[in-house]
Amino acid sequence: MQFLIFIIAYPFIWVISILPFRVFYLLSDVLYLLVYYVIGYRKKTVRANIALALPHLSLEERFSIEKKSYRHLCDMFMEMTKTMTISSREMNKRFIITNLEVINEYEKKEKSIMLLASHYASWEWLITLNQKISYQGIGVYKKISNKYFDKLIKDIRSKYNTQLVNTRDTIPLISNNQKKGILSIYALASDQSPKADRIFHWDSFMGVEVPVHTGAEMLAKKYDLNVIFAKVKKVKRGYYEATLIPLNDDPTAVPDFEITHAFIKEVEKQIYEAPEYYFWTHKRWKHRRQ
Repeated sequence: MQFLIFIIAYPFIWVISILPFRVFYLLSDVLYLLVYYVIGYRKKTVRANIALALPHLSLEERFSIEKKSYRHLCDMFMEMTKTMTISSREMNKRFIITNLEVINEYEKKEKSIMLLASHYASWEWLITLNQKISYQGIGVYKKISNKYFDKLIKDIRSKYNTQLVNTRDTIPLISNNQKKGILSIYALASDQSPKADRIFHWDSFMGVEVPVHTGAEMLAKKYDLNVIFAKVKKVKRGYYEATLIPLNDDPTAVPDFEITHAFIKEVEKQIYEAPEYYFWTHKRWKHRRQ
């Protein structure tokens, strides 16, 4: 059944990926009308999340953010398919790293990097970074249950020679790279809610005390990795800029959870600047302290 679903869906996905951008985004507009007005995908969750995180806004302002966030969600889904066939030249025009010299300086020190990102704007297109660095780019991802779609996602995200690693295989990979002296940059989106059995630390996020992922900090401390935050900004439809913000270059010297806290604060700044580009459909505040 998994294969049947895949072979039916794949031709449509591929055709979408080769559409001219004008038609491509017109189709995204149609998808938005279907997802938001007809299906109402996770609308209650999105509405509750925005109200909880942005209580200072009026009801009208929150509805505006809600609708814009669904438009962006549909663009994001479409842009992920576009990655299949888009040229490097076009991608580099649409996703710009504003201060690549931050990584260049770390490369001179021959020390691997933990690159933290949030589910905001276009974290998917951060894979373009691997074209511009000498390090081995490695993206940590969560495996999809359908093995055929899982392979497709890996193929898409592995463009530009980015290596994909399942979350459970991350530690063995980093350990092996450290032993062999393979300088790498490990990218993780760590702003979502951890599973209940993996809650080790709580912090304030958007004014609400919630459990936070601490795995990235643990790895940075264990393997002495530089830590950078990738702040992605949506300039206009289909165009993004990423600014690299150093969080720590000596993780073993700071108290536990300080790096995680700094990351959370950077994500907050991102959201407050333009909340419509955050991934509100996830149940980020499912576990919280009153």
